[in-house]
Amino acid sequence: MYNTWEKRLLQRKESASLRKLSINASETDFLSNDYLGMARNKVFHKMMLETIQSDPKILAGSTGSRLISGHSAEVHETESILAQKHRTESALLFTSGYAANLTLFSCLPQRQDTIIVDEYIHRSVHDGCVMSKAIKWKFRHNNLEDLEAKLKRARGLCFVAVESLYSMEGDFAPLTEIAKLTDKYGASLIVDEAHAFGVFGYGLVHQLGLQNSVFATLITYGKAMGSHGAALLCSKLIKTYLINFGSPFIYSTALPDLIWRQIRMGYEFLDNHPALASNLRHNIRLFRTQQVPTISGTDSPIQSLIVPDNKQLLNLRNSLSEKGLQTYAVFSPTVKLGTERLRICLHTFNQKNDILLLTQSIKSSLDL
Repeated sequence: MYNTWEKRLLQRKESASLRKLSINASETDFLSNDYLGMARNKVFHKMMLETIQSDPKILAGSTGSRLISGHSAEVHETESILAQKHRTESALLFTSGYAANLTLFSCLPQRQDTIIVDEYIHRSVHDGCVMSKAIKWKFRHNNLEDLEAKLKRARGLCFVAVESLYSMEGDFAPLTEIAKLTDKYGASLIVDEAHAFGVFGYGLVHQLGLQNSVFATLITYGKAMGSHGAALLCSKLIKTYLINFGSPFIYSTALPDLIWRQIRMGYEFLDNHPALASNLRHNIRLFRTQQVPTISGTDSPIQSLIVPDNKQLLNLRNSLSEKGLQTYAVFSPTVKLGTERLRICLHTFNQKNDILLLTQSIKSSLDL
């Protein structure tokens, strides 16, 4: 038994794809999902500190799951505010986006139903589908014709899952066109906005006015907001159903009130500081002018450069690290073999000189 595990780990090591935990280095950050710099924002930190000092009881742990002792007035009020802000009927808060997707996809689709997912959807959706008894099909990434072909063959209730902004590709789903297709075939559209929220206001579903065309929307707070937790925006019926039948939700200890308060204050801070998003857009434009051949969207804070060789990719990442530039190398099997990539995250706090050093170093290393 142990030999099997050792062999698999050895294979990872030999292919330069062995995952390791490492302490976050004090390098220039082109790595994290802290797109708007909220996790390091001193003004926001001061606001949170003042809140804690005036109401220290919010530091206490939740002491149980939401159905036992973890459902406080703080989380109840936060869910109500989120529903109002996103113009949806209801909101349900989770410990993470992973837990939210696991709950939703393991719980709602039944044996006779169909789940159709973009082939590049987040792993949490796939894991949720494994727990479901429904049939799951993948459609080719952002391919409307392939999606429609599968919609025509779907049986029972049909759920379609996409990300508005894909975390590994850095490109956008054609949400309006997908919403038209799901409406045409009576399917329920689920949109994961983990990487779009904050960067594009309250997310692209909200920005495009698609709330009435989307069955459920996932918002996460550990990226652009720099906090923790996630919210599922949905109808009251779906919220009640998940509370009653969603095992990952039912059996997870709730987050402390401090996180719910931080989320509410985070919305207020983002509303009052639009320059955070505009500064990010400026840095994205600067990066794009340097003509690094990424596969990502023009307006995306995630820029992915294909380097289809694990060792070459590792060497590139290490050479950038030696210059104090922190990026993320994405090896197979996280992405398909032959599509290994350097994932670059741009932020509102990145400086012009650092962006230019990054792009020049990449082009020099790869002879671009």
